[in-house]
Amino acid sequence: MPVINRIADFTPDMTAWRQHLHQHPELVFDCHQTAAFVVEKLRSFGITDIHEGIATSGVVAIIEGQGDGPTIGLRADMDALPMDEVTGLDYASKINGAMHACGHDGHTTMLLGAAKYLAETRNFRGRVALVFQPAEESIGGAQVMVEEGILDRFAIDEIYALHNLPGLPVGHFQTVAGPIMAAVDTATITVQGRGGHGAMPHDTADPVVAAVSIVQAIQTILSRNHYAFDQLVISVTQIHTGSADNVIPDTAWIQATVRSYDKDVQAMVIRRLEEICAGQAASFGVEATLDYEIGYPATVNDADKTAFACDVAREIAGDTAVNGAASPEMGAEDFAYFLEKRPGAYLFVGNGDTAGLHHPAYDFTDEGAAHGASFFARLVETAQPVV
Repeated sequence: MPVINRIADFTPDMTAWRQHLHQHPELVFDCHQTAAFVVEKLRSFGITDIHEGIATSGVVAIIEGQGDGPTIGLRADMDALPMDEVTGLDYASKINGAMHACGHDGHTTMLLGAAKYLAETRNFRGRVALVFQPAEESIGGAQVMVEEGILDRFAIDEIYALHNLPGLPVGHFQTVAGPIMAAVDTATITVQGRGGHGAMPHDTADPVVAAVSIVQAIQTILSRNHYAFDQLVISVTQIHTGSADNVIPDTAWIQATVRSYDKDVQAMVIRRLEEICAGQAASFGVEATLDYEIGYPATVNDADKTAFACDVAREIAGDTAVNGAASPEMGAEDFAYFLEKRPGAYLFVGNGDTAGLHHPAYDFTDEGAAHGASFFARLVETAQPVV
């Protein structure tokens, strides 16, 4: 079955919703206007079981089906990114320093489209929990929603999410069973030396030379401590030190991002960073302090739910437009917190030939909303059919 005809009829509405959201981006947990817009639409669809203020501005709405059955969760993220838009579109962001550069406006729209259809038809058993989540981009709104108990409170048995993917044709889907997105950690190293005159380095303990040596040593973690077939990325992305060409500073500051899938690999990286800091500090006569912040865990798809979700996607898109064995990504996604607690799957849906995610010229492709909404709706009807 292709895009559901009734959902295709919503395309002008979904385009208007999405472009409105695009003009009014909100950051982190401060998604109150977005949430109010979502609630207004849900009520207009006849949905009355709506719960607001979860994780500050999150929303969970329940649609009752026909008869008893489980509860299936569908999640969309709502927050934008702290950056300026350069698209020049008529509906470009009206908020300086905020932009929907990752398509969360489209994700919210796709779930609203599915909600409108499911509320009209109710051609399923049990219940659907519509989860509209803030703060995916930075702080982990999913973790807060899980900690506030929404999975138990609303008896959610399994949960699914979509993310748009530039470069993948509109109407196509891809995913993979098992790990699909990496865990993301941040390593910050502070090097404390003893500064002085640039002409008299013998009177100093130079943190600059020590920092450079630490950065070089970090590169050996992948080349000499890491098994090549286990995914791992360590990228040093910041080095800050100094103020003038003739001053050796007291301190230097290094930051790196660490991406992995396996907790043993993560533990190895932490151990080696600690050893490198201690060893390099001793050799240069400085102090090096590691602050290792563990972030989002790896996003791990349930094998059975992934296979099921691919079957549903094939009903919408056709066999050749669904790749169920895609390569995992080294980006991160806080939907991982939901998948740690409940089986489910995370899939990508095509955004076509557009600028990349987090790019100031990015825009969600409105044509794709009907495909995502149809996937969500058909997923529910197939998982919980009316007998």
